[in-house]
Amino acid sequence: MPRIPETTDAARSTGGPNAADAARAAGLLHEPILDWFEENARDLPWRRPEAGPWGVMVSEFMLQQTPVSRVLPVYEQWTARWPTPAALAADPPGEAVRAWGRLGYPRRALRLHAAATAITETHGGEVPEDHAALLALPGVGEYTAAAVASFAFGQRHAVMDTNVRRVFARAVTGVEYPANATTAAERRTAHALLPDDETTAARWAAATMELGALVCTARSPQCARCPVLAHCSWRLAGSPPHDGPPRRGQTYAGTDRQVRGKLLAVLREATGPVPQAALDAVWDEPVQRARALDGLVADGLVEPVADGVYRLPLTPAAPR
Repeated sequence: MPRIPETTDAARSTGGPNAADAARAAGLLHEPILDWFEENARDLPWRRPEAGPWGVMVSEFMLQQTPVSRVLPVYEQWTARWPTPAALAADPPGEAVRAWGRLGYPRRALRLHAAATAITETHGGEVPEDHAALLALPGVGEYTAAAVASFAFGQRHAVMDTNVRRVFARAVTGVEYPANATTAAERRTAHALLPDDETTAARWAAATMELGALVCTARSPQCARCPVLAHCSWRLAGSPPHDGPPRRGQTYAGTDRQVRGKLLAVLREATGPVPQAALDAVWDEPVQRARALDGLVADGLVEPVADGVYRLPLTPAAPR
């Protein structure tokens, strides 16, 4: 049975096989993974044609470090209220923070508002198709630019989220988990695996992401359901354990993140400015509470309007 060329110890130590081996691996991986995706892809609203590039961009901001199940209701409400970048840009950034709700990491809401403003002012209200123009938008990094270019415009880019990196680590490199940060070797592997055809490459990006999300999961991979089980370097090597366990979720209870979330919840639910006393009521420890509030102000998520009175921001935060 054909198999992906064996990955050497030296290749594992640098994060992956050489590009030639990865290219040979592509011949074994493309068809089964793309066929699996055709049969198993979830019907998600941002994958539908009516979502358009703006819907794709909104989803990519929301899905960072957040599961699909939590994103779905917020995405539907968001795109119904702000169906275009111009619609979002016309409202204060605080409204984006309010609508973000409990998705977490609310600075993403400010970055998405800033991106919508730039799209409105610089690109005539249309999400730019050019990869470099996407990358120049506020809040858009390497991953988001590649994802939007691929999923919205069908372009050929290596889209490397955690799910994709884990699939490639196991199937091609033969290790259980990728490195904490994306390595140059991983990028070489991802580019070598890209199909030459743009449309197929865009489908490949979505397919490998879906495979990592549904089957090749971090903690309990469903290997029996994997379309490339017979070719997976990690399984063929006997599923050797990683040097350490998968990264654990960050502790939340009692952290500044929890305090920030409680403070923001009060401000989101208010119809106007909020006095300090209302914020003091949500957390007993004054030093941590003050630190969390100062952090929200520094991040542009909260504006002081008078001594001891706060609100969600009406004006965009200065670039940081």
